[in-house]
Amino acid sequence: MSESNPSAPDHRTVLLRGGEVHSPADPFATAMVVERGHVAWVGSEGAADAFAQGVDEVRDLQGALVTPAFTDAHVHTTSTGLALTGLDLSGAQSLREALDRVREYAAQRPGDRVLLGHGWDAARWPERRAPYRTELDEATGGRPLYLTRIDVHSAVATTALLDLVPGVRDLPGFEADAPLTKDAHHAVRRAAHEAITPAQRTEAQRAALRRAASLGIGSVHECAGPEISSAEDLTGLLALAAEEIGPRVVGYWAEALESAADADRIRDLGALGAAGDLFVDGALGSHTACLHEPYADAAHTGTAFLDEAAVAAHVLACTEAGIQAGFHAIGDAAVSTVVAGLRAAADKVGLARVRAGRHRVEHAEMLTPDTVAAFAELGLTASVQPAFDALWGGEDGMYAERLGVERARTLNPFAALLRSGVPLAFGSDSPVTPLDPWGTVRAAAFHRTPEHRVSVRAAFTAHTRGGWRAVGRDDAGTLVPGAPADYAIWQAQELIVQAPDDRVARWSTDPRSGTPGLPDLSPGAELPVCLETVVGGRTVFVRPNE
Repeated sequence: MSESNPSAPDHRTVLLRGGEVHSPADPFATAMVVERGHVAWVGSEGAADAFAQGVDEVRDLQGALVTPAFTDAHVHTTSTGLALTGLDLSGAQSLREALDRVREYAAQRPGDRVLLGHGWDAARWPERRAPYRTELDEATGGRPLYLTRIDVHSAVATTALLDLVPGVRDLPGFEADAPLTKDAHHAVRRAAHEAITPAQRTEAQRAALRRAASLGIGSVHECAGPEISSAEDLTGLLALAAEEIGPRVVGYWAEALESAADADRIRDLGALGAAGDLFVDGALGSHTACLHEPYADAAHTGTAFLDEAAVAAHVLACTEAGIQAGFHAIGDAAVSTVVAGLRAAADKVGLARVRAGRHRVEHAEMLTPDTVAAFAELGLTASVQPAFDALWGGEDGMYAERLGVERARTLNPFAALLRSGVPLAFGSDSPVTPLDPWGTVRAAAFHRTPEHRVSVRAAFTAHTRGGWRAVGRDDAGTLVPGAPADYAIWQAQELIVQAPDDRVARWSTDPRSGTPGLPDLSPGAELPVCLETVVGGRTVFVRPNE
């Protein structure tokens, strides 16, 4: 089973009316009928009268907006839940504040075998450095502690945790008083996660899925893998999502395959494909993304984990087995490696078969016109995170610090991808950036580099229908008859048609445009508030009365 379903669809028939229904079937729709977990009809208020007597429930929307539920196409569910329920350093404004939070958290959790935290970002601190191990040893009273950097590609740990990993000081990526990277980081992460009890893990997963539902997210793509989590983590999450009402969970397992027979392991885990965070390189913040030219602030080009031959072998194995392949690639050299590997696979089995696989690339931040064109040629889906630009873009941001301003301006070229016909699926990479779907749409529409901006409508589509298409479903993610009834109800301001470029009309409220409106997402404008989330016709979240 590749996708975990909540419960059986609700068999009641419900008429929603008196609102604004965002549907390509009718740009002026104010009503919708849901039957047996699917959209049965979308239309006008007057036509809704014909359905009012034959349904089990009539719901007055009182002017609220109804949209397809969002799909977050890249999530680490357990880590997200641990950040929600554990030590979150993403808001720490300085090294001193971070250490104070560690000290306070350690005092609050005397029974934890390993203390877990996430989100530190030394690039945003006045001290401009990560915590030293001696500082963490003092703050925790000598207890095991594992703290991931915001990009999750490096971490700091206490001496007590390192002592639980024999030989870690001899592994690549270990330096005496620097963040752990590469194999050393993977080994310490494995030890830290193995200390989490099944009850802690379930608590974290449940917290993450509840947060997603509260934000109008109806589906998440869990990007698991042997270097990120564990097989038990993935199967536990899929079982939880199947047993409890909540967002749908589609699982990916990032294990490199060498033959089609290896795909049985992927299917046995319940994963849709051998994709997600199958690392071709690391991350820019940790200086581990693989570049063609050296970093602006480091005399090297990062780290390569897979070469062209390994990429080609993986794509061939997945294509022969009929499952999705996918890779994590951020730096321009890593993206080039993916493209070269896909082309080598296409030379052996034919371009049509590779395109039919709908293989994915996660992040794809550093693209060139040639690699954008190659994505289109090879039928690749770009699973991207617009919040990365909001967090790290701009002339004073981390991207510019790592790459220089000129190279940084080329990152995350969403408009170029769309113009070339490359399918986009939006996600958060939570807990790297928070679950925040409307904020994600805003980040794409108001990209820090104007030429990379896309319309609000295009960004919204990438965060709804785009996520479904990325898992091979073209019949979902939009409110039209026959589609799954995965939708959210929002409290929103006036609906407009918004474009990202001053050279065209920025918005229109003229009904003659025939384009369904969406909330104004201009920077500073209030984002919509989720009132209710429905998955397969079943309500998975209702906003409490305030």
